[in-house]
Amino acid sequence: MDDFSRQIDFLEQHSNYARRWLHAKPEWREWLRDHGCQAIDLHGIQGLLESCKIADLGAHHDEAQFMAALRLARQQLMLWLAYRDLHGMATLDEVTHSLSHFAQFAIADCITFIRRDLQDRFGLPWSQSSNSEMPLMVVGMGKLGGYELNLSSDIDLIFLYEHEGETQGGPKSLSNHEWFDRMGKRLMRLLSEHDANGFVFRVDMRLRPNGDSGPLVCSLDMLEEYLVVQGREWERYAWIKGRLITPLPGSQDYSRCEKALDQLIRPFVYRRHLDYGVIASIRELHAQIQHEAEKRSMGYQGRSHDIKLGRGGIREIEFLAQMFQLMRGGTDPRFRVRPTLKVLDLIRSRGILPTDEVEALSSAYIFLRRLEHRIQVWDDQQTHYLPEDASMRTRLAITMGFPDGASFLAELERYQNDVARLFEKAFLLDDETRLDLAPLNRVWEPDANLFPQSLLRWQAWHVGPKAKLLPEKSRLIFDNLMRNAAEMLSADDNTALAVDQILLRFFDFLEAIARRSAYLSILAEYPKALINILALLKASQWGAQYLTLHPHLLDYLLNSRTEQMLIEQPEEYWGEVRANLNLRLDDVMAEGDGSEQAMDILRVTHHTETFITLLADLGIGVDQALSVEKVSDHLSALADLILQATFERVWPAVAKKFNLPLNESPLFAVIAYGKLGGKELGYASDLDLVFLYQAPENDYNAQEIYALLAKRMINWLTTFTATGSLFEIDTRLRPNGSAGFLVTNIEAFKKYQMREGDNAAWVWEHQALTRARFAAGNSLVGNAFDVVRSEVLSQKRNLDELRTEILDMRRKVHEGHPNTTGEFDLKHDAGGMVDIEFIVQFLVLAYSHQCPDLIGNLGNITLLRIAGDMGLIQANTAQHVGDAYRLLRARQHRLRLDGAEKTRIPLVNEPDLVTARDCVLLLWQDIFRAPSSN
Repeated sequence: MDDFSRQIDFLEQHSNYARRWLHAKPEWREWLRDHGCQAIDLHGIQGLLESCKIADLGAHHDEAQFMAALRLARQQLMLWLAYRDLHGMATLDEVTHSLSHFAQFAIADCITFIRRDLQDRFGLPWSQSSNSEMPLMVVGMGKLGGYELNLSSDIDLIFLYEHEGETQGGPKSLSNHEWFDRMGKRLMRLLSEHDANGFVFRVDMRLRPNGDSGPLVCSLDMLEEYLVVQGREWERYAWIKGRLITPLPGSQDYSRCEKALDQLIRPFVYRRHLDYGVIASIRELHAQIQHEAEKRSMGYQGRSHDIKLGRGGIREIEFLAQMFQLMRGGTDPRFRVRPTLKVLDLIRSRGILPTDEVEALSSAYIFLRRLEHRIQVWDDQQTHYLPEDASMRTRLAITMGFPDGASFLAELERYQNDVARLFEKAFLLDDETRLDLAPLNRVWEPDANLFPQSLLRWQAWHVGPKAKLLPEKSRLIFDNLMRNAAEMLSADDNTALAVDQILLRFFDFLEAIARRSAYLSILAEYPKALINILALLKASQWGAQYLTLHPHLLDYLLNSRTEQMLIEQPEEYWGEVRANLNLRLDDVMAEGDGSEQAMDILRVTHHTETFITLLADLGIGVDQALSVEKVSDHLSALADLILQATFERVWPAVAKKFNLPLNESPLFAVIAYGKLGGKELGYASDLDLVFLYQAPENDYNAQEIYALLAKRMINWLTTFTATGSLFEIDTRLRPNGSAGFLVTNIEAFKKYQMREGDNAAWVWEHQALTRARFAAGNSLVGNAFDVVRSEVLSQKRNLDELRTEILDMRRKVHEGHPNTTGEFDLKHDAGGMVDIEFIVQFLVLAYSHQCPDLIGNLGNITLLRIAGDMGLIQANTAQHVGDAYRLLRARQHRLRLDGAEKTRIPLVNEPDLVTARDCVLLLWQDIFRAPSSN
C-alpha cells in the first residue's frame, strides 16, 4: 500500500463523511491524489466553483442543477479540507479561511442566479446614491464574519439593502423590500435545503434586528433605528464580527455599501471612551450561556463535555478577546479586527496581558478549534460535544496526534484549565478583593485625628445635593471606596497632615467621576486601580490634578506593561503610538471634515502618553523610575509627534483652498526653540515655535499659503475642546518677534541670522538658536534650517563683545524674576539653571568656529563635557557643573510634580544644592569675569 492509499485509509477510518463521499464519487479519490497536497487558496476555491459550471447553469435558470452543482462543490472542498487537516498538512487558518471564502463566493453565485430570475419578472431595485442597480447587502456574522468557519458550521447572516423604493425595468414592479425579501428567502433555500447531494450551509438568521420576529431583510434606515432604539448589549458583541461579504470586495458597489454600513455599526459597537461597563455585561452573558448549555446537556448522553460553551471552552476565549475589543476599540482602531487570534496578538503586543498568558490562550484556541474540526468531520454534524464512548475518544486522540485517550484527555484538561483560569482572572469571577457594595455601617466616617479636613468634607458631602443625586449603586461604590482608601492610608507611615491631604485628593477625584458609572465600575472591579491611584496621589499633586481632569486615564493604572515598554523599547513604543495615532486620524478625516474629532484624538493621545510617562516617572508599576532627562526626552518626542500629525492633517484643507496638489508635502517646517528645542520639555511647558518655508523670495502667494497653514496649526494646538487642550504656543522668537511675519522664508531667515543688511538678529537670538531644532514638517526645509543654524553658530565672534551682550541679557532676566524670599530659586537665581544655560550658550557661540562638535543640539550636560574635553574649561569643572545641572533639574522637576508654582528652596540643610550653586558661580566668574548677580 502506497503512502496515498494509507492516507485515504486513515481518512476513511476517522471520517464517516469522507468515506461516504469517496464511495459515492470514486473519481474524487484520484482528484485528491493530484490536489490533496496543494494548499487551498482562493484560486483553488474558485476553481471548484467554476468546474461545477455554476455560471452556465445560472444562465438557464435550472435551479435543481444549480443546487446540485453547488452542493457537490461544497462536498469536494470539505473532502479536500478533511484530507489535509487530518494529515496535518493544513493550518487552522487554511481550514477556516477556505470555508469562509467558499461561503462568500457561494452566496455571491446564489445571488447572481436569483437576480436573473427576479430581474426578468420584476426589474431591479435602483440605488439613489450610485444611480445604478442596488445590491443585496449580505453581512456575515459570527465565525463567517471573522473568517473562522469550521468544518460543519452554520452561517449567521443578516440581509440589508440601502433604502426603500420601487423596482424598475420589469413587467411588474415590487417594493425594494419585497424584492429583497424574495431574494433572501430563495438564497436561504439554495444554501440550506437538503437534496441528494446534501446541503451547502445551514443558515441562521436570528441575529437580524428583532430576531425571528423581525423582517427577513431591512433597509439601512431600519437598521439604524433599531440599533439606536432597541439595540441590546449582546448585539454589540455580535456585530464585532459583522463583515459585509456581498457585494464582493473589489466590486463597484462594495466601497459604498461597506462605508454606509460601517457608519451605522461602528458607533453602536465601539464607544468613544474606554468602556469598562462591558466587563459586567459579558460576565452576565457568559453565565446565561453556560446555564443554557447545562440545560441542553441534561438528560442527553454524550453532551456532558462541551468544548465550545463549557468551562474553559472556545467561547470563553472569544469572550475574553471581545471584552478587550469592546473596551478599547473606540479609542484604538486596531482592536476592530475580527479574527480571535489577531485580537489575542494585539492584546499581547500592546502589553495588556502578559505574553505567557496570551500564548496560553492562543495555543488553547488552536487546540480546541482543531479538536472541534475532528469531532465535526466524523459525520458532518455541527456538534461540539466530546463523545462519551471510549473508542470514539481514542479515535479523536489519534487524529489529534496522541497515542491514547488518556494522554489526549490530560492535555485537553490542561488547556481548558488554563482558559478557565485566565477567563476568571480577566472577569474577576472569583476575586474576593472586589469591592463589597454592602451599605456602610452608619457610624463609619474618616478618623478625626488622621483625617480632620477629610472628615469635614465627608460630612458636608453626605448632606449635599451631589450625593443625593447619585444612583444608589454609584453612591455605595463612592462610600466604600472612601472607606477602603482611608483604611489603606491609615496603615501608612506618613504624617497625619500627609494622609489627610492624600484622602482629600482622592475625594476630589471621586467627585469628578461620581456621575460616570463606568469609571466607578473600574475602581469597584479592579482593586489594583485603587492601590495605584493612592500611590499616584501620594507621589504628585500635579499628577492627582491631571488624573482628576482626565479620568479616562484610569485604564493605565490597571497594568504596568505599557510603561515598561516605554522604558525598555522607546523607539518601538513611539513607532506604535505614531502608527495608532495616524490610523485613528485617517479614520475620522476620511469621512469628510473630521477636524473636530481629529483635534479630540490628538488631545486624548497627548493626555494618555503624558500620563504613561508620568507613571514611569513616579515609578508606579515599573521596575525603575525614569530619570528627569528621560522624562523630557519622552515628552519632547510626544510633542514632535503631535506637531507632525497636526501638520499632516491641517495641510490638505489649506492645499484645497489654494488649489494645490494634496499628495505633495509643502516646503514648510516647524522649528522648536527653548525647552522643546533642547528636549527638556516639562509636563506643563509651553512650546516656543518658529515657522519656516522654502520658496522664491518674490513668491508672495507662498507667504499667504504658509501663514494660513501656521495659523490653522496653532488653532488646532491651542483650542480648548471638550477633551481639553494641548499646548500654549509662543511664536515670539521668530525674526523681529511679534512685529515680524508669522512665517519666514528660509532665505530671509538666513539673511536675518547672518546679519546681512539692516534687519539683523540680536545676540540673544543666536543664544536661542543654540537650542533650536527641526521638529515637524518637511525634512527638506528642516535640513536647510540645520545648514543655516550651523553657519550662524560657527561664525567667529569678538569674545569681549559676546560677554558684554550675554551679561546684559542675564541682568535683564534677573530683573524679570526678582526673588526677595531668601530662598534659592533653582532656575533664575545666581548659580541656578539659567546661569548654566548661558554658560553653555557662550561656549557654543564663542568656540564653535574652532570646535564644530559644539554646534550639535546635544543638551547642556553633553556640551559642557565637550568643552571640557577640548580644554575650553577644566574637565573636572565641566563634570561638576554638569552634575549640578542634573541635580537642579531633578529638584525643579520634583517641586513641579508637587504642585509648586515657583521652584524655590531654603538652602538650610541642603549641602548638595549649596555645592552645586557654588561650582556654577565659580565657572560663571571664570568665563564672564563678572559675578552673576540677582
